Amino acid sequence: MKYQVSHLKELEAESIHVLREVAAQFERPVLMFSGGKDSILMVHLAKKAFFPARIPFPLLHVDTGHNFPETISYRDNLVKEMGAQLIVGSVQEAIDQKMVTEETGFNASRNGLQTAVLLDSLEQGGFDAALGGARRDEEKARAKERFFSHRDEFGQWNPKNQRPELWNLFNGKKAFGEHFRVFPISNWTELDVWQYLAMEEVALPSLYFSHERDVFERDGVLLADCDYIKKRESEKVFKATVRCRTIGDMTCTGVWKSDAKTVEDIITEISTTRLTERGGRTDDKRSETSMEDRKVLGYF
Repeated sequence: MKYQVSHLKELEAESIHVLREVAAQFERPVLMFSGGKDSILMVHLAKKAFFPARIPFPLLHVDTGHNFPETISYRDNLVKEMGAQLIVGSVQEAIDQKMVTEETGFNASRNGLQTAVLLDSLEQGGFDAALGGARRDEEKARAKERFFSHRDEFGQWNPKNQRPELWNLFNGKKAFGEHFRVFPISNWTELDVWQYLAMEEVALPSLYFSHERDVFERDGVLLADCDYIKKRESEKVFKATVRCRTIGDMTCTGVWKSDAKTVEDIITEISTTRLTERGGRTDDKRSETSMEDRKVLGYF
Protein backbone atom coordinates (compact mmCIF):
# COMPACT_ATOMS: atom_id res chain seq x y z
CA MET A 1 0.00 0.00 0.00
CA LYS A 2 1.33 3.44 -0.93
CA TYR A 3 1.35 6.30 1.57
CA GLN A 4 1.93 10.03 1.30
CA VAL A 5 5.46 9.68 2.62
CA SER A 6 6.26 13.40 2.45
CA HIS A 7 3.17 14.25 4.50
CA LEU A 8 4.00 11.62 7.13
CA LYS A 9 7.63 12.76 7.28
CA GLU A 10 6.48 16.35 7.87
CA LEU A 11 4.33 15.19 10.79
CA GLU A 12 7.22 13.11 12.10
CA ALA A 13 9.60 16.09 11.94
CA GLU A 14 7.11 18.35 13.73
CA SER A 15 6.59 15.83 16.53
CA ILE A 16 10.31 15.19 16.94
CA HIS A 17 10.86 18.96 17.18
CA VAL A 18 8.30 19.12 20.02
CA LEU A 19 9.89 16.17 21.83
CA ARG A 20 13.32 17.78 21.65
CA GLU A 21 11.91 21.09 22.89
CA VAL A 22 10.50 19.27 25.92
CA ALA A 23 13.88 17.73 26.66
CA ALA A 24 15.51 21.16 26.34
CA GLN A 25 12.99 23.24 28.33
CA PHE A 26 11.93 20.96 31.19
CA GLU A 27 13.90 19.41 34.02
CA ARG A 28 11.85 16.27 34.60
CA PRO A 29 9.47 15.26 31.81
CA VAL A 30 7.57 11.97 31.66
CA LEU A 31 5.85 10.19 28.78
CA MET A 32 2.31 8.95 29.43
CA PHE A 33 1.89 5.38 28.18
CA SER A 34 -1.46 3.60 27.93
CA GLY A 35 -0.54 0.76 25.57
CA GLY A 36 -2.70 2.28 22.83
CA LYS A 37 -1.52 3.06 19.32
CA ASP A 38 -1.00 6.78 19.98
CA SER A 39 1.26 6.23 22.99
CA ILE A 40 3.09 3.52 21.04
CA LEU A 41 3.61 6.06 18.27
CA MET A 42 4.92 8.52 20.86
CA VAL A 43 7.49 6.03 22.13
CA HIS A 44 8.59 5.26 18.57
CA LEU A 45 8.99 8.97 17.77
CA ALA A 46 10.93 9.52 21.01
CA LYS A 47 13.30 6.70 20.09
CA LYS A 48 13.96 8.39 16.74
CA ALA A 49 14.26 11.86 18.31
CA PHE A 50 17.06 10.87 20.68
CA PHE A 51 18.76 7.98 18.85
CA PRO A 52 21.32 6.53 19.51
CA ALA A 53 20.76 7.49 23.17
CA ARG A 54 17.85 6.12 25.17
CA ILE A 55 14.79 8.32 25.50
CA PRO A 56 15.55 10.82 28.30
CA PHE A 57 12.38 10.35 30.33
CA PRO A 58 10.48 7.49 31.99
CA LEU A 59 7.11 6.09 30.95
CA LEU A 60 4.11 6.57 33.25
CA HIS A 61 1.11 4.25 33.04
CA VAL A 62 -1.97 5.00 35.11
CA ASP A 63 -3.25 1.46 35.64
CA THR A 64 -6.96 1.14 36.42
CA GLY A 65 -6.59 -2.54 37.26
CA HIS A 66 -9.31 -3.17 34.68
CA ASN A 67 -7.13 -3.16 31.60
CA PHE A 68 -7.20 -5.69 28.80
CA PRO A 69 -4.59 -8.35 29.68
CA GLU A 70 -3.12 -7.94 26.20
CA THR A 71 -2.36 -4.29 26.99
CA ILE A 72 -0.33 -5.09 30.10
CA SER A 73 1.56 -7.86 28.30
CA TYR A 74 2.46 -5.53 25.43
CA ARG A 75 3.50 -2.76 27.86
CA ASP A 76 5.82 -5.01 29.83
CA ASN A 77 7.44 -6.46 26.71
CA LEU A 78 8.02 -3.00 25.23
CA VAL A 79 9.59 -1.65 28.42
CA LYS A 80 11.88 -4.68 28.65
CA GLU A 81 12.89 -4.38 25.01
CA MET A 82 13.68 -0.67 25.34
CA GLY A 83 15.32 -0.86 28.73
CA ALA A 84 13.09 2.04 29.76
CA GLN A 85 11.98 3.04 33.24
CA LEU A 86 8.29 2.32 33.88
CA ILE A 87 6.32 4.06 36.62
CA VAL A 88 2.86 2.67 37.37
CA GLY A 89 0.20 4.73 39.10
CA SER A 90 -2.34 2.27 40.51
CA VAL A 91 -6.04 3.10 40.76
CA GLN A 92 -6.50 -0.01 42.92
CA GLU A 93 -3.96 1.30 45.42
CA ALA A 94 -5.72 4.68 45.42
CA ILE A 95 -9.01 2.92 46.22
CA ASP A 96 -7.37 0.89 48.99
CA GLN A 97 -5.88 4.07 50.47
CA LYS A 98 -9.28 5.82 50.18
CA MET A 99 -7.85 8.50 47.92
CA VAL A 100 -10.74 7.80 45.54
CA THR A 101 -14.07 6.00 45.87
CA GLU A 102 -14.92 3.20 43.49
CA GLU A 103 -18.14 3.56 41.53
CA THR A 104 -20.86 0.93 41.89
CA GLY A 105 -23.76 -0.16 39.72
CA PHE A 106 -24.16 -1.31 36.13
CA ASN A 107 -22.29 1.64 34.61
CA ALA A 108 -19.47 1.70 37.15
CA SER A 109 -16.05 2.48 35.69
CA ARG A 110 -12.62 3.31 37.04
CA ASN A 111 -11.82 5.52 34.07
CA GLY A 112 -12.75 8.73 35.87
CA LEU A 113 -10.67 7.71 38.89
CA GLN A 114 -7.50 7.98 36.82
CA THR A 115 -7.38 11.78 37.22
CA ALA A 116 -6.55 11.77 40.94
CA VAL A 117 -3.99 9.00 40.44
CA LEU A 118 -2.40 10.86 37.52
CA LEU A 119 -2.09 14.10 39.48
CA ASP A 120 -0.66 12.26 42.48
CA SER A 121 1.84 10.39 40.28
CA LEU A 122 3.00 13.63 38.67
CA GLU A 123 3.43 15.27 42.06
CA GLN A 124 5.19 12.29 43.65
CA GLY A 125 7.57 12.06 40.71
CA GLY A 126 8.24 15.79 40.60
CA PHE A 127 7.41 15.86 36.90
CA ASP A 128 7.14 19.29 35.30
CA ALA A 129 5.95 18.10 31.89
CA ALA A 130 3.80 15.13 30.92
CA LEU A 131 3.86 14.05 27.28
CA GLY A 132 0.57 12.65 25.98
CA GLY A 133 -0.62 11.11 22.72
CA ALA A 134 -3.86 13.09 22.40
CA ARG A 135 -4.75 14.36 18.92
CA ARG A 136 -6.94 17.30 17.97
CA ASP A 137 -9.12 15.21 15.62
CA GLU A 138 -10.20 12.84 18.41
CA GLU A 139 -12.66 14.98 20.31
CA LYS A 140 -13.84 18.61 20.42
CA ALA A 141 -12.26 19.36 23.81
CA ARG A 142 -8.90 18.07 22.60
CA ALA A 143 -9.18 20.31 19.54
CA LYS A 144 -8.70 23.27 21.91
CA GLU A 145 -5.28 22.12 23.10
CA ARG A 146 -1.96 23.73 22.23
CA PHE A 147 1.19 21.63 21.84
CA PHE A 148 2.32 22.99 25.23
CA SER A 149 -0.77 22.98 27.46
CA HIS A 150 -0.27 24.95 30.67
CA ARG A 151 -1.68 23.53 33.92
CA ASP A 152 -1.92 25.38 37.23
CA GLU A 153 -0.57 24.18 40.59
CA PHE A 154 -3.65 21.98 41.01
CA GLY A 155 -3.13 20.31 37.63
CA GLN A 156 -6.19 22.03 36.20
CA TRP A 157 -6.62 23.26 32.62
CA ASN A 158 -8.08 26.58 31.56
CA PRO A 159 -8.68 26.52 27.78
CA LYS A 160 -8.91 30.33 27.75
CA ASN A 161 -5.52 30.78 29.38
CA GLN A 162 -3.13 29.13 26.94
CA ARG A 163 -0.09 30.59 25.20
CA PRO A 164 0.16 31.39 21.47
CA GLU A 165 2.41 29.08 19.44
CA LEU A 166 3.15 31.03 16.29
CA TRP A 167 5.79 29.41 14.05
CA ASN A 168 5.96 26.46 16.47
CA LEU A 169 7.74 28.51 19.11
CA PHE A 170 6.89 27.09 22.52
CA ASN A 171 6.86 28.87 25.86
CA GLY A 172 7.45 26.45 28.72
CA LYS A 173 7.91 29.03 31.46
CA LYS A 174 5.93 28.27 34.57
CA ALA A 175 5.58 29.26 38.21
CA PHE A 176 6.56 26.94 41.04
CA GLY A 177 4.16 23.99 41.28
CA GLU A 178 2.75 24.42 37.79
CA HIS A 179 3.40 22.01 34.96
CA PHE A 180 2.66 21.38 31.31
CA ARG A 181 0.92 18.68 29.34
CA VAL A 182 2.59 18.35 25.95
CA PHE A 183 0.95 16.83 22.86
CA PRO A 184 3.54 16.20 20.11
CA ILE A 185 1.09 14.43 17.76
CA SER A 186 -1.65 17.07 17.98
CA ASN A 187 -1.82 17.53 14.20
CA TRP A 188 -1.97 13.83 13.33
CA THR A 189 -5.22 12.12 12.36
CA GLU A 190 -6.20 8.54 13.09
CA LEU A 191 -5.43 7.67 9.47
CA ASP A 192 -2.02 9.38 9.69
CA VAL A 193 -1.17 7.31 12.76
CA TRP A 194 -2.04 4.03 11.11
CA GLN A 195 -0.25 4.87 7.86
CA TYR A 196 2.87 5.88 9.73
CA LEU A 197 2.84 2.77 11.94
CA ALA A 198 2.50 0.67 8.79
CA MET A 199 5.32 2.53 7.03
CA GLU A 200 7.60 2.12 10.06
CA GLU A 201 6.49 -1.51 10.65
CA VAL A 202 5.86 -0.89 14.34
CA ALA A 203 4.67 -3.90 16.36
CA LEU A 204 1.20 -3.44 17.89
CA PRO A 205 -1.02 -5.16 20.49
CA SER A 206 -3.17 -8.00 19.16
CA LEU A 207 -6.31 -6.14 20.35
CA TYR A 208 -6.17 -3.90 17.30
CA PHE A 209 -6.65 -6.82 14.94
CA SER A 210 -9.77 -8.92 14.45
CA HIS A 211 -10.19 -11.80 16.86
CA GLU A 212 -13.04 -13.79 18.37
CA ARG A 213 -14.16 -12.58 21.81
CA ASP A 214 -17.13 -12.91 24.15
CA VAL A 215 -19.08 -9.64 24.00
CA PHE A 216 -22.42 -8.15 24.93
CA GLU A 217 -24.30 -5.08 23.74
CA ARG A 218 -25.08 -2.06 25.92
CA ASP A 219 -26.67 1.13 24.58
CA GLY A 220 -25.62 0.31 21.04
CA VAL A 221 -21.99 -0.41 21.99
CA LEU A 222 -20.32 -3.82 22.10
CA LEU A 223 -18.31 -4.38 25.28
CA ALA A 224 -15.89 -7.22 25.95
CA ASP A 225 -17.26 -9.59 28.58
CA CYS A 226 -15.17 -9.51 31.75
CA ASP A 227 -15.46 -9.78 35.53
CA TYR A 228 -15.20 -5.99 35.89
CA ILE A 229 -18.60 -5.21 34.37
CA LYS A 230 -21.91 -5.91 36.10
CA LYS A 231 -24.37 -7.05 33.44
CA ARG A 232 -28.13 -6.72 33.40
CA GLU A 233 -30.23 -9.85 32.93
CA SER A 234 -31.18 -8.67 29.44
CA GLU A 235 -27.54 -8.33 28.36
CA LYS A 236 -26.65 -11.67 26.82
CA VAL A 237 -23.08 -12.69 26.05
CA PHE A 238 -22.25 -13.97 22.57
CA LYS A 239 -19.16 -14.55 20.46
CA ALA A 240 -18.20 -12.09 17.74
CA THR A 241 -15.23 -11.26 15.55
CA VAL A 242 -14.14 -7.85 16.77
CA ARG A 243 -11.21 -5.50 17.28
CA CYS A 244 -10.44 -2.34 19.26
CA ARG A 245 -10.04 1.08 17.66
CA THR A 246 -9.00 2.62 20.98
CA ILE A 247 -7.60 0.84 24.01
CA GLY A 248 -8.52 1.79 27.57
CA ASP A 249 -10.32 0.49 30.63
CA MET A 250 -12.37 -2.62 29.73
CA THR A 251 -15.46 -1.18 31.42
CA CYS A 252 -15.79 1.68 28.93
CA THR A 253 -13.87 0.64 25.82
CA GLY A 254 -16.18 -0.57 23.09
CA VAL A 255 -15.09 -3.11 20.50
CA TRP A 256 -16.05 -3.09 16.83
CA LYS A 257 -17.16 -5.89 14.57
CA SER A 258 -14.35 -6.18 12.07
CA ASP A 259 -12.47 -8.60 9.85
CA ALA A 260 -9.34 -6.41 9.69
CA LYS A 261 -6.39 -8.74 10.26
CA THR A 262 -3.55 -6.47 9.10
CA VAL A 263 -2.65 -2.80 9.40
CA GLU A 264 -3.47 -2.41 5.71
CA ASP A 265 -6.94 -3.83 6.39
CA ILE A 266 -7.39 -1.33 9.24
CA ILE A 267 -6.35 1.58 7.00
CA THR A 268 -8.90 0.53 4.40
CA GLU A 269 -11.57 0.14 7.09
CA ILE A 270 -11.14 3.53 8.74
CA SER A 271 -10.84 5.25 5.36
CA THR A 272 -14.42 4.29 4.59
CA THR A 273 -16.16 4.26 7.96
CA ARG A 274 -18.42 7.09 9.14
CA LEU A 275 -18.09 6.09 12.79
CA THR A 276 -15.69 8.17 14.86
CA GLU A 277 -12.72 6.63 16.62
CA ARG A 278 -14.11 7.36 20.10
CA GLY A 279 -17.67 6.47 19.16
CA GLY A 280 -17.34 3.28 21.18
CA ARG A 281 -16.03 4.93 24.35
CA THR A 282 -18.88 4.88 26.85
CA ASP A 283 -17.05 7.29 29.17
CA ASP A 284 -17.46 10.00 26.53
CA LYS A 285 -21.23 9.53 26.58
CA ARG A 286 -21.81 10.49 30.22
CA SER A 287 -22.45 14.10 29.21
CA GLU A 288 -22.05 16.34 26.16
CA THR A 289 -19.00 17.94 27.78
CA SER A 290 -17.65 14.80 29.42
CA MET A 291 -14.10 15.03 28.08
CA GLU A 292 -13.77 18.77 28.72
CA ASP A 293 -15.10 18.38 32.26
CA ARG A 294 -12.44 15.76 32.98
CA LYS A 295 -9.68 17.76 31.32
CA VAL A 296 -10.47 20.82 33.43
CA LEU A 297 -9.99 18.65 36.52
CA GLY A 298 -6.64 17.33 35.31
CA TYR A 299 -7.38 14.45 32.93
CA PHE A 300 -5.49 14.11 29.65
